[in-house]
Amino acid sequence: MKFDLIAPCYFGTESTAAFEVRRLGAENVQVTDGRIAFCGGAELIAAANLNLRCAERVLVLLKSYGAFTFDELFDGVAAIPWEELLPADAQFPVKGSSLSSVLSSVPACQSIVKKAVVERLKKGHRVVMLPETGALYKIRFSIRKNQVEIMLDTSGDGLHKRGYRRNATGAPIKETLAAAIADLGRVRRDSRVADPFCGSGTLVIEAAQKAMNIAPGLRRRFAAEHYSFCPPAVWAAQREKALAEVKKDAAFEGVGYDIDPQAVELAAQNARLAGVGDRCRFEAAEVKDFAPAPEQIVLANPPYGERLGDLAAAARLAGELGAALEKHPVSGAYIITADADFEKHFGKKANRRRKLYNGMIPCQVYMYF
Repeated sequence: MKFDLIAPCYFGTESTAAFEVRRLGAENVQVTDGRIAFCGGAELIAAANLNLRCAERVLVLLKSYGAFTFDELFDGVAAIPWEELLPADAQFPVKGSSLSSVLSSVPACQSIVKKAVVERLKKGHRVVMLPETGALYKIRFSIRKNQVEIMLDTSGDGLHKRGYRRNATGAPIKETLAAAIADLGRVRRDSRVADPFCGSGTLVIEAAQKAMNIAPGLRRRFAAEHYSFCPPAVWAAQREKALAEVKKDAAFEGVGYDIDPQAVELAAQNARLAGVGDRCRFEAAEVKDFAPAPEQIVLANPPYGERLGDLAAAARLAGELGAALEKHPVSGAYIITADADFEKHFGKKANRRRKLYNGMIPCQVYMYF
């Protein structure tokens, strides 16, 4: 059975996410702002959840239709064969969003969608009560310009939750965004990566996992593992395949520095949990003492604005990083920041820039070759 699937991603990471989806054998891949649409069977649902580095989650698109009234919204949801997807005891919370649409009240739409699912399930399972004590099925809806999409979440927790980052330093970069930066930096199996502001180690760890081809979802579970249309054998086979594709012989080396010894300890712990502890090391050091080797790729998320609370201090750190890289040129530097004056503070214009969003914060990746 083939499914219409959607993988939302951060704005600016679409090309990387689309490449990953195609590499998994997806069909009809379509790229739009902030998401990739594609088709595939249960094997692809499992493979996408296990392997996608930049996508935020994997959703099954159940129905797409126009709706201008609550009755039209209700009828569209009630037409979906929910009894074939959800057991009678399923828990099914509903979340959604509405933009530029007549049906603008999200709570009201949520209530209508929930009611329609309840009515259909009661009829389909021939019951009068739905206890909602069983397995969790997250239903999502999106209304854009009066066009409704009804989706079932196969991931559960967002795909950025890899399972290795138990704790984090203040305002850490999301794992999915760090993976996109490692991709922009063209990290390969023999790359040497350095991060002068490593925090909890996310950029170095994601670069190491990419270099070693470690599937980011290997250490966690997904919502669809208990869905009837994604049997356990499919998940077991995809996990086995992902494990077989790990490049244990990769010559990757990663090093991260941070002024906070606690952050350094935390980063080392996270790297061990991520299975890359033997390829990454972390040390306490100030950015003014940063002296990378010529063959290293620098990936960095310098503290700025809200993360630091002091714009003058952020400007100073950018200047110190600029001076360090002027003194010790490297093969490439890829620096993500929300500081619009970063190039001025850093002391050099970037060769290229890429606009990305870190959560709701618009950022740029400044690339120096």
